[in-house]
Amino acid sequence: MSIRQLAKKAQELNDTYLNELIWREFYMMILAHNPQVVDAAFKPAYDQIPWRHDEADFEKWCQGQTGYPIVDAGMRELNATGYMHNRVRMIVASFLTKHLLIDWRWGEAYFAKKLLDFELSSNNGGWQWAAGTGTDAQPYFRVFNPSAQADKFDKEGAYIKKWVPEYGTSKYPKPMVEHKFARERAIQTYKEALG
Repeated sequence: MSIRQLAKKAQELNDTYLNELIWREFYMMILAHNPQVVDAAFKPAYDQIPWRHDEADFEKWCQGQTGYPIVDAGMRELNATGYMHNRVRMIVASFLTKHLLIDWRWGEAYFAKKLLDFELSSNNGGWQWAAGTGTDAQPYFRVFNPSAQADKFDKEGAYIKKWVPEYGTSKYPKPMVEHKFARERAIQTYKEALG
């Protein structure tokens, strides 16, 4: 099906799906005209960010063992099904790049291996958005609070309970990093790197 056919059908059925098609086309255009974004930040200054290349922290994120239930639920869903809701994709990407200060390319590559709906331009664009390095990126000083995101988007905790059944027990890990500390560290790191 062509993008025009998909867009026409989406207009009839679902505005959210239409918006996602528009973002996909936007990121395809970015990639077509800026192929360097596959390996580098769209905003070159952001290649100066001194990422923490901490493999142990990355592995905890991959396995859904961060101590942040919404992040862990998302990663466990991804690992089990090859899918993750768009909102949760933003939360887990923000957590990796801002809370853990781990290179967005690591997360992008992990999603590329796991997502059944993987598409290079959208995946790359989404990760660069979360990291603050992309064309339409969230500002570097915007750091999602995973707990507030869970309260807002999983009020009853149904999503978390489904994917993190040990949450609330002694088997669930403590948060691997404290939100306030991580937020301040990320903002300071970005600010210093960007001069």
